[in-house]
Amino acid sequence: MSVKYLEHLFKPNSLAIIGASRDENSVSAMLMHNLMSGKFLGPVLPVSGAQEAIRGVLSYVNIAALPLTPDLAVLCSSAHEAPEILADLADNGTHAAIIMDPHYALLESVERAAVDEKIRAVVKEKNIRVLGPGSLGMIVPGSGVNASLSRVGAKEGRIAFVTQSDSLFESVLDWAKTNTVGFSHCVSLGSQLDVDFSSVLDYLGSDPATKAILLYVETIQDARRFMSAARASARNKPILVIRPRRLPCRLRDAAAELAESDIDLIYDAAFRRAGMVRVDDIDSLFEGARTLANYKPLRGNGLAIMTNGQSIGLLTADTLVDGGGQLARIAEETQLKLEDILGQERCSDNPITLPYNATADMYAQVLSILVRAKDVGCVLILHVPFQGAPSVDIARAVAQVAKTSRCLVLANWLGEETVQSTKDIFDEASIPVFDRPGRAVLAYLHMLRYKRNQQILMQTPDSLATDFFPDTNRAAEIIQDALAEGRTQLSEEEARLVLAAYGVPVVETRICKSAMQAVDAASEIGFPVALKIRSPQISHPFDIGGIALGLTTPDLVFEAAANMAARVHAQVPNAYIEGFTVQKMGRRPGAHELFMSVFTDTTFGPVLRFGHGGVAAPVINDQAVALPPLNMGLAREFISRTRIFKLLEGSRRQTPADIDDICMALIQISQLVIDVPQIVSLEVNPVFADDKGVLALGARIWIQPATGKGPDRLAIRPYPRELEEHVRLKNGDQILLRPIRPEDAQAHLAFIHSLSEEDLRLRFFGLVQHFVLDDMPKFTQIDYDREMAFIATHMVDGESQTLGVVRTSTKPDNSAAEFAIIVRSDMKGTGLGSVLFEKMIRYCKSRGT
Repeated sequence: MSVKYLEHLFKPNSLAIIGASRDENSVSAMLMHNLMSGKFLGPVLPVSGAQEAIRGVLSYVNIAALPLTPDLAVLCSSAHEAPEILADLADNGTHAAIIMDPHYALLESVERAAVDEKIRAVVKEKNIRVLGPGSLGMIVPGSGVNASLSRVGAKEGRIAFVTQSDSLFESVLDWAKTNTVGFSHCVSLGSQLDVDFSSVLDYLGSDPATKAILLYVETIQDARRFMSAARASARNKPILVIRPRRLPCRLRDAAAELAESDIDLIYDAAFRRAGMVRVDDIDSLFEGARTLANYKPLRGNGLAIMTNGQSIGLLTADTLVDGGGQLARIAEETQLKLEDILGQERCSDNPITLPYNATADMYAQVLSILVRAKDVGCVLILHVPFQGAPSVDIARAVAQVAKTSRCLVLANWLGEETVQSTKDIFDEASIPVFDRPGRAVLAYLHMLRYKRNQQILMQTPDSLATDFFPDTNRAAEIIQDALAEGRTQLSEEEARLVLAAYGVPVVETRICKSAMQAVDAASEIGFPVALKIRSPQISHPFDIGGIALGLTTPDLVFEAAANMAARVHAQVPNAYIEGFTVQKMGRRPGAHELFMSVFTDTTFGPVLRFGHGGVAAPVINDQAVALPPLNMGLAREFISRTRIFKLLEGSRRQTPADIDDICMALIQISQLVIDVPQIVSLEVNPVFADDKGVLALGARIWIQPATGKGPDRLAIRPYPRELEEHVRLKNGDQILLRPIRPEDAQAHLAFIHSLSEEDLRLRFFGLVQHFVLDDMPKFTQIDYDREMAFIATHMVDGESQTLGVVRTSTKPDNSAAEFAIIVRSDMKGTGLGSVLFEKMIRYCKSRGT
């Protein structure tokens, strides 16, 4: 249901408390107290089973006795009673409820599962939204709603906080009160039987009162819904997320076979792919909240530091650079302006050092120059309370400049006394102020990471990603034959054939049953060769001397095979030797050894892994993970998160590797696991990479019968190739109708430039002066789960041209959709508009919209 009826939850006009009690220590008493103190203006209707006054409010015997239908009901009774109560509420017209049973978490797992199942059944049948069970409730200060069990209220603000943790719900509210940070929403999700992260993110993403979102995440239930909602929201407003790297046993997925560190890497990749910023500790979350409360988009990547204490400025600059940030370059024109105020010696470097006793007017003048400098993305002011440096006056002058600037300004007034005396001044001017320079830098780095994540999402990838044509039938046939034989793993030769079917360059290989066959095979493919023993009982032949490299003659091949067999019989007596693998030595002097692999997570589905390869890979532990599907831009960002990436880029002594070829291999493997759902995991190690490209040497693939289509198991819906179709227009031209792709950016820009001013005005509801390539990602990079754009294309001189586009955006609950059509001005009268319209109608019907 996504956002359906969430208005009743977060903006109720009336509210009922089911299970109300006169006991001052009861859950309902605390709830009543919070509702009264929250200044909720609508009627509060206690239902207690008796007609009595509770906190001066008349209570009612049962739901049927209520004088009106409440928008929201809060259940303070046992969770066991919740299914029946929810059904009664829904039958009475109530669309939202919160289940607050504090004993719910104490139920045994079997008993809790039975209660959960009954609640889910009512939610599905009766169309009622439920927050909880196990929720502490929620607070919406703007609506005067404090339907929570928190002992601390919340000030109205622009940050939404959504959490799975009761203790963090309390802690953040307590911290916010002390630091005068306000919230638009504070939501304790509980067990997420209905209202979950996805639902709340969809709601908050379009909520005008919410400018930024904080999440505390432990587990995700529906990865695709979460990713879709998170990506949509993160494009509109910053999202900070915190997740513990270790979870208690009760919260871990019992079906998961991965190490906890691997699972955390997956969550990290998911957060990054969604455009969110992950923080590692509570302090970072708080500092992020402080900055987000006054968020202004960063204009550039450089930080300007101005201070009246040189050493403080230098140490802070070190903290910035060590954290991955960079100092803003002070352009010559900016230096000249600063010289008039500070003199030549003080304005050439960043940090910009003011005199220790600089006046308020000097601070204001310098800040005015820096916030207008084109290379400055943010300004951090560090003020040391020297004698003769009026801290309060300086704060007022700084606040006056910052109020009218579009540049983000951060402040650190050192010294407890000065912090307290200036706090109100900075709060009024929406300037984040910090008690230590390091915390200010950390907050800035969070904003920088958010900006970079958004740039990654919105960049225009190269068109290379679609220029390969896999032999899907061949790969599927090999795997199906293996499954028919009852196997769960392909042979090395089969694995290489599957990779080759998807265009991954693989080394020439022969499978042999005996030493003599190995000799013959080596002679056929040419020396030198590598030899490896084959045995189902030996997963790592290198460890027992089961691999020989660089064999240059038939005699050396035969001798190596005999020695291997002898070692195996001695060290692993029960091992069955199937034979030997002979490979052409992929001699690539100076090539880097990489690995590429795929494993399957129970929540996020297939996950890609990349890093430093070879036999030492586990020791080196240089790896990154990413979620499929990939394009060239995402693949490059993926590999850039490894240490070996710097080596791949080359140096004065080493030629750069063909990084495009590495990215292409990852895209091909990504497409393989999308197209062939029988693949459970895959490992290619080593992969040689140099300026000549990549070459895969070792390959292993594990399989099992598929239970659904390949794209269905991904956390992010891939390009829906099945929606492509060829159509003939009235004029006889044949065109291709297909979903838009990120790689269409250049062609789409050319299409927009071909439109007349009148067509542009009608499409965009006003005269659009000029579009540039940087504007295209918002048109071409879409979430196929919740929006669609079909383009009509045809080939001209070997290049694809866009003739028209129909675009639709579907509500998260799939209840309705909006669409727009535009065709190239010279294509009017060809029937293209009708073709696009009919295509979109068929698509919406297929979705049940």
